[in-house]
Amino acid sequence: MTLLAFTAAAAEAAGKVAETATDTALVEGAILLGVATLFVLIFRRLGLGAVLGYLIAGAIVGPHGLGLVGGGESKLAFAELGIAFLLFLVGLELSPRRLWDMRRAIFGLGMVQVVVTGLVLTGLIHLTLGFSPAASLALGLPLALSSTAQVLPGLKSSGRINSPFGEKAFSILLFQDLAIVPMITIVAVLSRAPADPSAPSGWQMAFFTLWAIVVLVLAGRFVVNPLLRIIGRYGERELFVVVGLLTILASAALMHSLHLSTALGAFIAGVMLADSPYRHEIESDVEPFRLILLGLFFLAVGMVLDVGAVIERPLLVLSLALGLVAVKVIVLTLIVKLFGKPWPVALGLGLLLSQGGEFGFLLFAQAADALLIDPAAASLFSAVVTLSMVTTPFLMLFARNLEFSPAAEPTDLDDPAGAPRGSAIVVGYGRFGQIVSQMLHGVACSVTLIDKKPSQIELSSRFDTKVYFGDGLRVDLLRRAGADEARLIIFCIDDASVDAAALRPIVDAFPNAKVLMRVFDRRQLLAVEGAGVDGVIREVFESSVAMGLTALRYLDVDPREMEDVEATLRHLDETRLQAQIDEGDISAGMDHRFKPGGGREAESVLEKFRLRRLAAKALKDDPKDEESEQASSAMN
Repeated sequence: MTLLAFTAAAAEAAGKVAETATDTALVEGAILLGVATLFVLIFRRLGLGAVLGYLIAGAIVGPHGLGLVGGGESKLAFAELGIAFLLFLVGLELSPRRLWDMRRAIFGLGMVQVVVTGLVLTGLIHLTLGFSPAASLALGLPLALSSTAQVLPGLKSSGRINSPFGEKAFSILLFQDLAIVPMITIVAVLSRAPADPSAPSGWQMAFFTLWAIVVLVLAGRFVVNPLLRIIGRYGERELFVVVGLLTILASAALMHSLHLSTALGAFIAGVMLADSPYRHEIESDVEPFRLILLGLFFLAVGMVLDVGAVIERPLLVLSLALGLVAVKVIVLTLIVKLFGKPWPVALGLGLLLSQGGEFGFLLFAQAADALLIDPAAASLFSAVVTLSMVTTPFLMLFARNLEFSPAAEPTDLDDPAGAPRGSAIVVGYGRFGQIVSQMLHGVACSVTLIDKKPSQIELSSRFDTKVYFGDGLRVDLLRRAGADEARLIIFCIDDASVDAAALRPIVDAFPNAKVLMRVFDRRQLLAVEGAGVDGVIREVFESSVAMGLTALRYLDVDPREMEDVEATLRHLDETRLQAQIDEGDISAGMDHRFKPGGGREAESVLEKFRLRRLAAKALKDDPKDEESEQASSAMN
């Protein structure tokens, strides 16, 4: 009985602890989300962006503020998954071939930025603050990093992530993520703490990095892609969400187990799926998680801000933060200018990447564990990094006002005549969509193909045609596919159930794109009426007209008579269709058609077209011509 009583008491205590933890999580979650919503709305209204709202909200409710929410460090560790989600989505937009094409920018501009900026900051810290050379290096190198979580969302939301400016900014950020490994190694080499026999050496970490990259590449090619293909066949959409999350978490967990950057692992996984036909579907499914976790990340950054350290030495902290931003702006601007870019572009990149990076928190903590700096210094420079992040929205606003925005960079095209003539998204790559896309390719129009039939995608791949998997009627998926920048969105899908309710959100979401729709018959044409579609084509109408003309030809009908019949048919059809639209009745306009034995309305229209043709001929030909005389008498 004693044992049973003890077990029961232990179970009851565990239940109470779990209940208390749940209550705490619910209360803290409600407080965080409520305050974050308020401040994000305020700062959005002021034009300062959501990031600043999250940072301020976290600082106010965090343990160093009002103390309404605790555990900032633990929440930050969890929220760093948001960076992994972000890098995964960025990787999805960069195929291995494109990444290879960017190698010079990554290992040229990116490496120079990290090395030069890190050494300049190291020297300034050593000379002005009196830190030892080793401590200065342990502080200066992390300060050379920029905030991937702050910069990339801005580039993506502005549509500049794939522009030349965006590619250069991303190249620098990507090398910064790669540079985390050698920075950790440098801190380990300079460490004054007793050696940890379980900690891997620098050579081991380099080997682990290469091994992890190889594993992720092979897993993406031989595991994830075949798995997505199987899921696509079964049409289980929720499993795309599961596999997307699994891919990110598994790649991040692998890198974390090797003491490497989790974000780098997620990025590599994204690159391996960039050429997958299921890319857009995964992007759309993962994007909401990215938004939530990044918001939580910036809340956590605000929570770990040591307000006490700022209040204790406000002038020092503010001076260091402003000094960090100023030095990085100057150094980055000069480096980019030396790489041959114009001053506005160079200054724009300098302003964009002037803040400290989130990985600085990790490296400062490791430097403190290595006894290179004391915990107070780590807390001080963490506050400096956080305050530098606060300046970024203001600097970007300043940049836009001075026209130093990314849009100021000229394109790499030699002549406007060589620029692409437009872009289009074709949804549905069956027989109909194939012909449409071929005609677009014929005028050098870039086309993104989307289809939700895995069999069609697999068949198209045999003919070296890239077709992406996804439901093209989803606004979020179209946006991920680049609909915001597209000139045309063409629906070639074989689905008679699509109506105005399905199309209207798409038309409203992408006002700059012309929307064309293939419909099954006139019933579906009436169903999509009112959606704001720019053009509607009945799938069998034109082919039916073509066959009808062929039939008339075999009946030895005069070619001129065939032209009149075709023109009359089209006119009657348009008139009948307008009557059906006006009355909302498929049976309306019954007289506006050819009937067996003729028909008063059809014969009248046919005669008008015949006379019009003869009159036009009379103006060109000899007036003595028989038809010309007939036309003249008829017109009189």
